[in-house]
Amino acid sequence: MKTSTAGRAAISAREGCILTAYKDSAGVLTIGVGHTTAAGPPAVTAGLKITAAQADEILSRDLAAVEADVNRLVTVPLNQNEFDALVSLVFNIGGTAFRKSTLRAKLNAGDRAGAANAFLSWNKITKGGKKVALEGLTNRRKAERAQFLAPTTAAKPADAPKPVAAPQSPPREPAPQASPSPLPVNGGAVGILLGGIAAILAGAWASLAGLPCEYLNLFCGG
Repeated sequence: MKTSTAGRAAISAREGCILTAYKDSAGVLTIGVGHTTAAGPPAVTAGLKITAAQADEILSRDLAAVEADVNRLVTVPLNQNEFDALVSLVFNIGGTAFRKSTLRAKLNAGDRAGAANAFLSWNKITKGGKKVALEGLTNRRKAERAQFLAPTTAAKPADAPKPVAAPQSPPREPAPQASPSPLPVNGGAVGILLGGIAAILAGAWASLAGLPCEYLNLFCGG
């Protein structure tokens, strides 16, 4: 595993970044982001100065070494917050101290709660042959413990794509229907029908014309 961006930022905030060599609370020459000679090159000497870019490069090398220690010494799966908290601790106390620690033993035995509480015991420095608790270290261990116990935030699943409605086709125009053609009056069925009616009427009139007027009760004038 590798330290996350947030984990690296937390270590930088806890250590601070000083570009001129200084002595830490235990009297050890330090430069950049908590870099000491014990962590590897460059050796820290009095009066040494570096740039911000060099401090960032040294931090990357120091973190890589600490990450290797944590990955090698921890035998149980870790989430990112647990890993980042352990890297912050080991960056400060060293790989040898972590290898011998009760915290590591509890963690590898599956006692995560016990391991989290064991962070708090690493709040002392040796000064004048005695272990002395420091407020700054106490606050740092509390922060690392909280980081170790913080659940990782699951990524929010992407919203499913909304179905795209099929384009509506314009309503179909009804197919043109043939209009009935008007029947010719002088031809076709209507013409035949009218002709038949006319013939019938003509015959009837001819028959009536042969009857006497008296029979028809009509006025017959001379």
